[in-house]
Amino acid sequence: MTKPPMIVLAGPTAVGKTTLSLKLAKRVKGEIISADSMQVYRHMDIGSAKIMPDQMEGVPHHMIDILEPWEEFNVVIFKQKCEACLKGIYERGHIPIVTGGTGFYIQALLRDIDFTENEENTRIREELEALAEEKGTAYLHELLESVDAPSARAIHANNKKRMIRALEFYQLTGQRISDHNQKERLKEDAYRACYFVLSDKRERLYERIEKRVDEMLQDGLVEEVKKLKQMGCHQGMVSMQGLGYKEILSYLDGEISLEEAVRLLKRDTRHFAKRQLTWFRREKDVIWVDKDRFLYDDEKILEFMLEKLAEKNIYENEEKP
Repeated sequence: MTKPPMIVLAGPTAVGKTTLSLKLAKRVKGEIISADSMQVYRHMDIGSAKIMPDQMEGVPHHMIDILEPWEEFNVVIFKQKCEACLKGIYERGHIPIVTGGTGFYIQALLRDIDFTENEENTRIREELEALAEEKGTAYLHELLESVDAPSARAIHANNKKRMIRALEFYQLTGQRISDHNQKERLKEDAYRACYFVLSDKRERLYERIEKRVDEMLQDGLVEEVKKLKQMGCHQGMVSMQGLGYKEILSYLDGEISLEEAVRLLKRDTRHFAKRQLTWFRREKDVIWVDKDRFLYDDEKILEFMLEKLAEKNIYENEEKP
C-alpha cells in the first residue's frame, strides 16, 4: 500500500519557518499543520509568535487556537487531533505541511509512535501524585532512577508530570518507558515524507531571537500575559510554562524586574533553539536547509525543496524544464 504524502518543515525558533511554509504551501497545494506546543492555545498570540488569520494568505492552517490555556495538551492529544486534520486534508487532495519546532511531536506523528496513556487506570497516578506532595519531586526522581535510569537522566527532577507518567507506565506494564519509546522510535515512517530542517548560522539565529523578543514586547507581550493572569492563568499551568509567558508572569507576580524577565527570556530562547537543533540532528533522514548556502534567497530554497519533493514522488515540479 502506498503511504500518504507528508512534508515536514521544522527548525529552531525564529529561523523563518512561517514565511517559507506559506510559499511552499501555495506551490504544492498544501495545508499547514502547526507542530507547536503553544500555538494550540487561544489568547496566547504574541508570546507564541502565532500566525494570525490576516497573515495566512488564504492557506488553510490547522492546530492553532483549538484549546483554552487551562486545558490539557500533550503529545497524545496532538497526535489524535492531527490525525483528524490529516483525514480532511487528504480527502481534499491536498498535501499536509507539518510546520514547527516541537521535534518530539513531529516524531510521534511521522512514525505513528504510541506514547501509551493509561487514561482508564488512574489509581496508580493518584498514588504517585500524593507521594510527590508528601515527599517532594526529588524523592520521585530517586524512585525513577531505581527502576528506569535512562528516563531519570532524560527527565528533569522538577518535571513531576513526566516522572509520574514514567513510573506509572513501569508499574502498569513492568516495562521501562525508555525501552518502550526506543522501540517505537525505530519504527518506519508511517508517511511518504520529506523532512526538511531550516537552519542558520548561530550568530544570525541569536540576533533574530533578540529582535523577536524586542518586537514581542513592543507588540504588547506584557499586556497579553496580564490578561491571561486576570483570566486565572498561573505558573502551575502547562501553558504558562511556555517561553515568554513564565518569565513575564514572574515579573507580574513581583518575583523579578521586567529587565530581568527580558534577559531571562532572551537567554532561555537561545538555549531552547540550541536544544531544538540538537534534537533535529539526532533524527534520521532529515534534509538540512542551511539558509546561508542559498544566500538567504527564499526562491532558491523553495526550488531546492521542490526538487527533493519530486525525488520522493510527493510533488511534481511542473515548472522544471
